[in-house]
Amino acid sequence: MDVSIFGSVDRHINDLFVKEDDALLQTKQSIIEGGLPQISISENQGKFLHILARLKTPAKILEIGTLGGYSTIWLARALEENGEMITLEVDAHHAAVANANLTAAGLSGKVKIRVGNALEELPKMVEEEAGPFDVIFIDADKEPYAEYFQWSLKLSRPGTLIIADNVVREGKILDENSDDANVSGVQRFLALLSSTPDVTATVIQTVGSKYHDGIALAVVN
Repeated sequence: MDVSIFGSVDRHINDLFVKEDDALLQTKQSIIEGGLPQISISENQGKFLHILARLKTPAKILEIGTLGGYSTIWLARALEENGEMITLEVDAHHAAVANANLTAAGLSGKVKIRVGNALEELPKMVEEEAGPFDVIFIDADKEPYAEYFQWSLKLSRPGTLIIADNVVREGKILDENSDDANVSGVQRFLALLSSTPDVTATVIQTVGSKYHDGIALAVVN
């Protein structure tokens, strides 16, 4: 199969269903101009996240990994009227770019960016009783995905939806001898997710402009 068809279908879907406004378009441009990694979710994945979150009518959303705020905007727009979102970002420059984008999108009053290492911030949030969150999106460095998931459970309640992106890695998760820390991190996460009785979970493979990857979905029991 010619894999270029994946990107072509993605573009067709985007033309039909994903109407990016100025805030989203400017966010993508700011990521380029700011020299941030080009690793944001795709347009249609952003819409997919938005729909998943809206199904929960969330009062509180947690995001682990902000980057330039593209996924943040999609998620924050699913919040109920008086809802709030916390997003964690380790890089101060990335956080500054995201903050400007959230302000331009009119979401600065709903979204708080916490700058710092997520493995340090998440325990603080548990201590602060910042949860429980209705939706949690994990899309940061892959090596500690298992730990992010464990802390997410502590910030959840029955019914919380936990979403983790990039969990197929173009099929590299099948390589038991991989020396790629991103792959081994995801493998540890998937092993933990599949053996955690507190959630009902699965993984869906995805293809498109972001090539072959996957997304994990878990609902807290």
